[in-house]
Amino acid sequence: MAGKDRKKELARQRYERQQQRRAQEAARARRLKIIGSVAAVAVVVAGTAAFMVFKQDESTAAGPQCVYKGDAQGSAPKDVGRPPGKPAHPGIVQATMKTNQGDVEMQLYGDKAPCTVNSFAFLAQKDFYDKTECHRLTSGGLNVLQCGDPTASGSGGPGYRFANENTDGATYTEGTLAMAHSSQPDSNGSQFFMVYKDSQLPPDYTVFGKITKGLDVLEKIAKGGSEPDGDGKPKKKVEIQDVAIAGK
Repeated sequence: MAGKDRKKELARQRYERQQQRRAQEAARARRLKIIGSVAAVAVVVAGTAAFMVFKQDESTAAGPQCVYKGDAQGSAPKDVGRPPGKPAHPGIVQATMKTNQGDVEMQLYGDKAPCTVNSFAFLAQKDFYDKTECHRLTSGGLNVLQCGDPTASGSGGPGYRFANENTDGATYTEGTLAMAHSSQPDSNGSQFFMVYKDSQLPPDYTVFGKITKGLDVLEKIAKGGSEPDGDGKPKKKVEIQDVAIAGK
């Protein structure tokens, strides 16, 4: 009987550990709202008046028109203005992000997420991302490196907001490039995240590209870990030196 009791006890302990791990992964996924809590994990925690709307007139030949609305919180850490309302990149765009840890090459979906790519390219061409630090690294059920905040606090942005795009059926597999946002709807700004390993997230984050080269750079950063462990500042400092848009 003692042997059977011991086996039951070990089985119970294993079950409790499994439940604890599942609860931790679920909590981490909720925190990524990614970006949306006051714990400086999200793009920008803005007021209800700070979010943007995206308008597309299907009846015109002009194509989508983007609306970039100002933040209720005031001026941006780097004030570079706002992108034009008409997307400048209707097709696939190549981009290269140079960091102190190595280069990451990207393919941007100007066809699927025109307003997002329009904003990202605009900020890149205004040197908005230059000398900014990637402030968040997660691991476990969520495996991303988050960048794009000039303050490296998780609460900085470009001074404007815009709506989600390309989220229907979105998945966040290895190599995905997507926008971070706050808990408010349609609150994209300048922060984005790169998925270095398949991650579980609801289809609520604009997928605007994929990484075509440089996953090894992200994996090297991930292996260095974060502080706190699992969700925090990368232990290996990651500074964006430049984001170059092909042909620009």
